[in-house]
Amino acid sequence: MLTFTLCWSVAAQTSNHQWRVVHLFCGHEADLVTLDKQVPQLAQLGINVIIFEVDYNFEYKSHPELRANATPITVAGARQFVAKCRKNGIRVIPEFQCLGHQSWKEHTEPLLTKYPELDLTPGAFPGNKDLYCREWNPLDPRVNEIIFPLMDELIDAFQADALHVGMDEIFLLGTKQSPATKGKDPAQILAKAINEYYGHLTRQCHVQMLMWADRLIDGKQLQLGEWEASHNGTAPAADLIPKDIILCPWHYSKQDAYPSIPYLTSKGFRVLPASWEDVAATEALIEYCRALHDNPKIIGHIFTTWSTKAADLAAFPPLVTGLRLLQQSPAK
Repeated sequence: MLTFTLCWSVAAQTSNHQWRVVHLFCGHEADLVTLDKQVPQLAQLGINVIIFEVDYNFEYKSHPELRANATPITVAGARQFVAKCRKNGIRVIPEFQCLGHQSWKEHTEPLLTKYPELDLTPGAFPGNKDLYCREWNPLDPRVNEIIFPLMDELIDAFQADALHVGMDEIFLLGTKQSPATKGKDPAQILAKAINEYYGHLTRQCHVQMLMWADRLIDGKQLQLGEWEASHNGTAPAADLIPKDIILCPWHYSKQDAYPSIPYLTSKGFRVLPASWEDVAATEALIEYCRALHDNPKIIGHIFTTWSTKAADLAAFPPLVTGLRLLQQSPAK
């Protein structure tokens, strides 16, 4: 078990000031070289946190069979990247996608490829046809026995004081295709999983936990779609989990209002809203949150960059525009 109490100066900075976050994905060690070159420019624009989605793209020692490719991120590569970021005043938070997103199209991620018995819907959706993404079975204790050492390795390699556990777009809990959860309360199952991850990360390893918030937002009550909010019974889990988890509600389209923000903060959570590629939508979300400037639980903003090439990050239009807006004084 790894135990950390890390107090990097930039971590202290982002705990007391606005988090300006870019969310990145990297699949190979060589990709770090390109990202490394972008760090000074990102810092100059105003970025002070990078959430770095790693998933299975790391040279795991505890479970080498779960390495996603032949050229994964190494400990040395992670440390070098973190050093470059710290030098530029940027905090790095690794992400390991939990429960959901265990496949994409025909490809299944290593955990359920190597251990298909841990699939939430074993035998269903052959070839991943008619399926969004596979999910692991959160009621099987063998899952945590495997993934907790992976989390520990990421925390150590990135010398991290926080970890993002993903958990967006989970749709299969309690469905008829899931023998382990069929007929059970999806909110109770989701809360159980979240509390177990929190217990390991925050209570045992003493690191901050972040997660995507869509499954904790009542989409029917707030009239939001089934992707950016829950229509499948998981939302009550928000009342069953620790309030010091940082929640990241994502909204990628322009809306007149973003009721998920006050909905989550009223429950006691700190929130980091996230935007993507639409500049007008990014501006609208930031302006909505800026109008709530007296709400201290809105701690910043995440710029996701899902389809953006690493070499183009510093010129990504919603990032450039949004950072300029964030650094303006809010209207009184």
